[in-house]
Amino acid sequence: MSKDIFYPNQEKFPNSPIPNMEAYHALVQEFENDYEGTWAKFANEKIDWFKPYDKVLDESNAPFYKWFSGGELNVAYQCVDRHLATKKNKAAIIFEGDNGDQQILTYRELAYEVNKTANMFKNEFGIKKGDRVVVYMPMIPQSAVVMLACAKIGAIHSIVFGGFSAEALRDRIIDAKAKLVVTADGAFRKGKPYMLKPVVDKALEEGCECVEKVCIVERNGEDIDWVAGRDYAYNELIKSESSKCEAEPMESEDPLFLLYTSGSTGKPKGVQHSTAGYILWAQMTMEWVFDIKDNDTYWCTADIGWITGHTYIVYGPLAAGATTVMFEGVPTFPD
Repeated sequence: MSKDIFYPNQEKFPNSPIPNMEAYHALVQEFENDYEGTWAKFANEKIDWFKPYDKVLDESNAPFYKWFSGGELNVAYQCVDRHLATKKNKAAIIFEGDNGDQQILTYRELAYEVNKTANMFKNEFGIKKGDRVVVYMPMIPQSAVVMLACAKIGAIHSIVFGGFSAEALRDRIIDAKAKLVVTADGAFRKGKPYMLKPVVDKALEEGCECVEKVCIVERNGEDIDWVAGRDYAYNELIKSESSKCEAEPMESEDPLFLLYTSGSTGKPKGVQHSTAGYILWAQMTMEWVFDIKDNDTYWCTADIGWITGHTYIVYGPLAAGATTVMFEGVPTFPD
């Protein structure tokens, strides 16, 4: 049993943001003494603001609290663009496919893909700030690219777990009033291809009049049906797009994404996450809980269809300037 236990290296503790219980209690006390001031300190240290905020916490309409009122920022800029000056050639995403294929995207390459995808969303699909985009994708780098591209232009993404049924997907599309659905032909699991596009087709058979277009990423190469005037190939459209795209300034409380509860206790409920508070918490918990450094490589085994995947596969590690691992398969395969 002892061989299966990882014992942290004591020599690394002094470099941790919370190296011991004394430091932990000191941090708690700092918040108790000056709650708003402490959050302001971290917000000023960690976020690249386009426009400084006027007020840390607005409690005038409780319980509808507002954080960092008056401030403007962009999460894609926070996670990608701001790192280009110092770590453009550093690995941002390491991908390992179920069949053993691998891909590494540096921060510069990630910025290139995000910008081209963001421009495609604007130019080909008319997506603009505030539009909702439902994403029904496997665990591949394009999923992170699509999330960041939405954030870059101010669109609100709603990721739906790739294992959900057509009915579950339909409910979330209708509730979000999605204008665009981004999916893949399919992917691989346990050495075999599985399909996603047919699930989207079934979901859109009725009640999804809000959806104007479907964008399909090629992954497993299996044959799929194409609906003329509705379905478009990501891999083709992306070729002609510019790799330059300015980040849309977003107010602190602007929505970043919708993520629905599983529905196990009733109708799924869409939880809206705002921009500044979410990305600050994502980065701070990466540091406080996981002791992430910008020279670390980090793997979270969750799926991006859940909040854990949003925060600890994509937004948290990238905001911290670290390297995140995306794994398409399951830990138990092939052995």
